[in-house]
Amino acid sequence: PTGPRTSADLHRLSCAVPGVELLRVVAVAGTVVPDPRRRLPGRGAWLHPDAGCFALPCKRRAFGRALRARPDIDATPVRLHLEDAASDGSVDAAAPAAVPR
Repeated sequence: PTGPRTSADLHRLSCAVPGVELLRVVAVAGTVVPDPRRRLPGRGAWLHPDAGCFALPCKRRAFGRALRARPDIDATPVRLHLEDAASDGSVDAAAPAAVPR
């Protein structure tokens, strides 16, 4: 992201964590989905792309507030995205996926 962004997990500024890209998430049909390409329409929230930082907004129901959605919005697709990135050994879960040629 350009400029400092506040993360939904601990309300930290991205500029306070050098070298860490934030993962954008958006609400789509009552579900929080990852937006690694940062192209989906609608209100987005930013998240540090690791499982530890993902647990806090789930516990606090912060995704609903950040995305102006219902408090119990389902964030399973984001959890799966972070788990896939960790199991693949991806360095950065927030990085856009490679486009196959």
